[in-house]
Amino acid sequence: MPPGVARLAGLLILAAMAGARAEEMPATGSNWGGLGLIETRNARFRDDATLEAGAAIRHQRRFWFLNFQALPFLETTFRLAERLNATTGEGMTTDRAFDLKLRLLPEGEYNPAVAIGLQDFIGTGLYAGEYIVASKRWWGLDLSAGLGWGRLGTGAEWNNPLSEISPAFDDRPRNVGRGGTFQTGLFRGEEMAPFFGMEWTVPFLRTPWGGIDGLRAKAEWSGDRLRDERGGYPARRDNGRGDADSRVNLGLQWSNDWLDAGVHWVHGTDLLFRLSLRMNAADPPAVPLPAPPSMPARPVVVPADEAGEVFAALASAGFRGLAFRREGLVAEVALSGGAWRTLPQLTARAMRAIQPALGPGAEMLRLRWWRAGVEIAVLEVPRTTLEAVAAGLASPEEAWLASRLLPAAGDLAPDAARASPPFWDWGVGPTLGLQLGDPSRTLRWQAGLGAGMRVDLGSGFALAGSASQALLGNMSGGLPSDSLLPRVRSDYARYAEEGKTALSTLYAERIWNLAPDVFARASLGYLEPMFGGASGEILWRPHDSRFAFGIDMAWVQQRDYNQKFGFRDYNVATGHASIYADLPVWNLYGVLRAGRYLAGDWGATIEMGRRFDSGIEVGGFATFTNVSAAEFGEGSFDKGIYVRVPLALFGREDAGMGGTTIRPVQRDGGQRLAVDSPLWDVTRDGRSDALRRGIAGFAR
Repeated sequence: MPPGVARLAGLLILAAMAGARAEEMPATGSNWGGLGLIETRNARFRDDATLEAGAAIRHQRRFWFLNFQALPFLETTFRLAERLNATTGEGMTTDRAFDLKLRLLPEGEYNPAVAIGLQDFIGTGLYAGEYIVASKRWWGLDLSAGLGWGRLGTGAEWNNPLSEISPAFDDRPRNVGRGGTFQTGLFRGEEMAPFFGMEWTVPFLRTPWGGIDGLRAKAEWSGDRLRDERGGYPARRDNGRGDADSRVNLGLQWSNDWLDAGVHWVHGTDLLFRLSLRMNAADPPAVPLPAPPSMPARPVVVPADEAGEVFAALASAGFRGLAFRREGLVAEVALSGGAWRTLPQLTARAMRAIQPALGPGAEMLRLRWWRAGVEIAVLEVPRTTLEAVAAGLASPEEAWLASRLLPAAGDLAPDAARASPPFWDWGVGPTLGLQLGDPSRTLRWQAGLGAGMRVDLGSGFALAGSASQALLGNMSGGLPSDSLLPRVRSDYARYAEEGKTALSTLYAERIWNLAPDVFARASLGYLEPMFGGASGEILWRPHDSRFAFGIDMAWVQQRDYNQKFGFRDYNVATGHASIYADLPVWNLYGVLRAGRYLAGDWGATIEMGRRFDSGIEVGGFATFTNVSAAEFGEGSFDKGIYVRVPLALFGREDAGMGGTTIRPVQRDGGQRLAVDSPLWDVTRDGRSDALRRGIAGFAR
């Protein structure tokens, strides 16, 4: 390290440890996706639940990233890299990586914030490195200094002090291969490197067009001299590795509540542009919904045909009335449908709808919520409480405290007035399929139109089907599968090519209440685009418990690539036992499944996610089976992340959800059957935890 740079490093480290009171400044993102300076990390974190997506683009390398503040002290980053193919020296290739950063110590009046991080610890290992870093705010400056190992320590100024603990730390295995494996050489290697830098909040500027705030100047010394895999800069090489022209990086970055935009000069040769968008999943921006209707006045007499009036009122509000009866002071209403995803809001809208049709003397509303032909919740709420909340005289919390959730049993009284099936539901909308991991193209996609229909025949029986028409995209151009396993998913490009006009599903189904809070499903037909057969499932979901338990079994045969009526010659018996749990902190939930997958492999899937009161869900999963990493192929094991967003955030009353699942690569190991109505998805909103999360809906 040059002497001048060493002196500057010492001054920055001392300043970072200085005892000046921290001046709060929002953090900004690094080019790797997570928070940091430019190419180095700091000990800063976004607000809890922040979701960020963006890109960092420079000559011969592009990073696309999704960053999520998964917990207040844990940052997670998925990154997709497009880079020069170092093997051939020309053309681009792709690489996927996953990073973690953990807060060890929050910043105090006298102490810096301290964090530890793992970069590319699940991936090819091409960018793998570890670091520990401290950051301290001092007036308009945010100073950071740290130590890097692996890719982040290739500057190699210092020896690894961990070697004093064990000589094993001298050896750092280089595991750049098929990707997807956990890196085993953490904090290992004979050498490491310091890194340091500063971020300065530029004082408020005035222009002829107004003020500019949120502007940051950044400067850093990076511990990574191997900036890329393209053979080095101006023909400089050291043991066959590229060598950065400079390890000093400079840049300007501007940010506000939802945007980061930066331009940086990196490793002495390249101009780099960074852009990202972000939101808080717990409090996302949303288009305002229309004001809820007012609560009508009660009628003074009981209508001559009270049940008929109730059914008509529900229909005018977008519901389907299934049954109605009066039992003393209790008015019992069974319904399905509606444009509201939470039980409190559904209850409030149903009460507003039936108020003019519900005669005096009915002081308790017992609402029975049905979905997909099965009862998923029974809620009792005093009528006067709902009236008071609608008038602003009581809070939603009071309605929640006054309500009582009962087991869902599906046992409508014999003397209840009932609507007569069949009931028809249909819809048409856009479709979008995404695939990552094709070496020939970073993103494969296919957009089109889909149409679906479901006919409820009564007693839980239904007929359902869907069709799709591909219109745009490049998914059909994906490379042929090279899988050593039965090709249950990896032939997606061939399905896209030959099934542009497809019968996606066509099946008969029954979903019913087997016992109080016990649900059952049986399905027969073309269950999904790639498989057809028979599938059955039982779920025990106590309404007042954080846990649920299920088992599903199926015998299926693979469908023809054209997704019409024919089958291929591969069939398999598959099924899983599952445990679902709501955890008591941070809105976390977990799912554990174990059983046999579509390729005949046996193993388990672990899923963890957060479901916010906004309805947004963010989570990830990993599946480990008895298939070896070599037999599985690129990626080593199945894994992915997902984001689900309520459509109501877009300003319309809609109970639907939109979202996407991102797999680094689509292979055949660890793949499950995808039916339209898995019982957990059908019934999960009828639990007490979901009722508590949706309290605000009582006022809408």
